[in-house]
Amino acid sequence: MHIAVIGTGYVGLVTGACFAEFGVEVTCVDVDAGKIERLNNGEIPIYEPGLDTIVEKNVRANRLHFTTDIKSAVEQALVVFLAVGTPPKEDGSPDMSFYRQAAKDIAHAMNGYKVLVTKSTVPVGTGKWLRDFVKANLKLETNFGVASNPEFLREGAAIEDFMRPDRVVIGSNDEDAIAIMKDLYRPLYLIETPIVITSLEAAELIKYAANAFLATKITFINEVANLCDAIGCDVHDVARGMGMDNRIGRKFLHPGPGYGGSCFPKDTRALTTVADSFGVETLIVDAVIEANERQRLAMIPKIEKIAGDLNGKIVGVLGLSFKPETDDMRESPAIEIIKALQSKGATIRAYDPVAMDEAKHCLPDIEYVENEYSAIDGADVLVFLTEWNQFRALDMKKVKSLLKEPKIVDLRNIYEPAEMRKLGFEYVGVGR
Repeated sequence: MHIAVIGTGYVGLVTGACFAEFGVEVTCVDVDAGKIERLNNGEIPIYEPGLDTIVEKNVRANRLHFTTDIKSAVEQALVVFLAVGTPPKEDGSPDMSFYRQAAKDIAHAMNGYKVLVTKSTVPVGTGKWLRDFVKANLKLETNFGVASNPEFLREGAAIEDFMRPDRVVIGSNDEDAIAIMKDLYRPLYLIETPIVITSLEAAELIKYAANAFLATKITFINEVANLCDAIGCDVHDVARGMGMDNRIGRKFLHPGPGYGGSCFPKDTRALTTVADSFGVETLIVDAVIEANERQRLAMIPKIEKIAGDLNGKIVGVLGLSFKPETDDMRESPAIEIIKALQSKGATIRAYDPVAMDEAKHCLPDIEYVENEYSAIDGADVLVFLTEWNQFRALDMKKVKSLLKEPKIVDLRNIYEPAEMRKLGFEYVGVGR
């Protein structure tokens, strides 16, 4: 089977590379000629563990190709994935301009039956719109199928999530399209991956609903953590006791400075705009969005409580990306927290294992250093903003000797408070 993947961003590149790993012939398409040239030269434009190995292997095996020629890619393919960006507009609704252009280009290139599959996160009703739009823009009269196949890839674990997913959702009203999609995902039958068949609209809503629910869990435990700070108990004990209830589950009960990234902020806002368009209130999701925004700024008093007046102080920051194992700075809590510290007169000296190049676009006026100890050296206070593995076992005697004063604000609860205080640190976490 030949497939085409339109868009070589995070979702498109992972999707294309992983299908090629399954033995499928894949052509990835992008309008950015520079990006395609870099991919053809073996350069991966995003950081995702293991992706470079899979891309190199399947390019070498001649199963994975990169081009700007959407016409030839569509003509050869039986299945065409739309994986272009749908970034949020100011009102929170997704910008569908890239998706619309891709749909038009596909319609003009159609030369026979194809299944057009939406991978991008799109508003409910997009599949129906796609069918009508492509039909109106066909150059050659032909039949085609439409499906929604939302992605559930976690940045930093995307390869594993694609190869061993919790489920595959296929939304379509076309039996032929469903059969072709099930055949495409046949390699996953060996590990008994559930294949969930739904309507187009249900599949489109599943992605928004899933991310909104996970964002709600994070926001809930953050509020419980704030309560634990006031009471004087440990949120980890509370989360452990909650998570053992199978109705709740243990995942996403880790407090911190709020969620970020390319999905949760965008999808929670998009879900509210979808609901508004149908005249439905989303009181819980609205509250989640507001509480998450407050959570970021609620971290500043924690830092001030330990560091005192921040004017003229040097703050050593470890971690900038919104989560470990990615260079993604989109909606990272670090951005708002660092800017708030700067507004109070602090100087920021920061280190992140992979995200510093990306961070320079949104945080151009902070000092970037070559390793974690350089960020700590001479700082008045150390602040952990991302829980990278290499930050979990720092030489604390060295850390203590490098800091002007032994003060740590651990916004990811990497270390145990009692142990840190025993070592002589003035230490604060979140809800601990």
